[in-house]
Amino acid sequence: MIVFLDGVLVEKEPTHVVVNVNGIGYEAAIPLSSYDGLAAVGEPVHLLTVLVVREDAHLLYGFMTEEERALFLKLTTISGIGPKLALAVLSGLPVRELKAAVSQGDVKRLSSISGVGKKTAERIILELRDKLGTGELLESMMGGSAPSPQSAKLRDALLALLSLGYKPAEAQRMVKAVAEEVTPDMTLEEILRKVLSGRK
Repeated sequence: MIVFLDGVLVEKEPTHVVVNVNGIGYEAAIPLSSYDGLAAVGEPVHLLTVLVVREDAHLLYGFMTEEERALFLKLTTISGIGPKLALAVLSGLPVRELKAAVSQGDVKRLSSISGVGKKTAERIILELRDKLGTGELLESMMGGSAPSPQSAKLRDALLALLSLGYKPAEAQRMVKAVAEEVTPDMTLEEILRKVLSGRK
């Protein structure tokens, strides 16, 4: 199994790269998000990879971040989604936006990706929600910026709702509904009381 390439970037296109590793050129298909993070041709590159072995070919897929690679692997476990479509999904939406679309059940957003129809989008949401960890869902729901005291408390409230068995999309809606009313001096208990009373 080839898990990464360390070498010199000799060719880069939005769909693939060629990396020279000790005189051997490795070609790897990449998502658009990884292309944006590549250095210039001739510069050193560290590329995380997944090797897919088929009867007729050995295909290498490359990623600039572990997050992209992990999501690629999760996508390819979904029925009807092969490496090519998984790469298209990662090219269609940045990782954080993709996770947000999954956590919010946003079929329209996912089906706007080339090659992804409504049924495939629904399958991605259904199966990826179970595969994404709570931390990943929280990050996608609340955004990736450094948390303010209020947003940190909202994350805690969201985590509490998830631990109580609420679905991620429902928990997010409930927290967002009271987000503007949350003040820095409110305790988690007070926020949760407000969230739960708003649901009745």
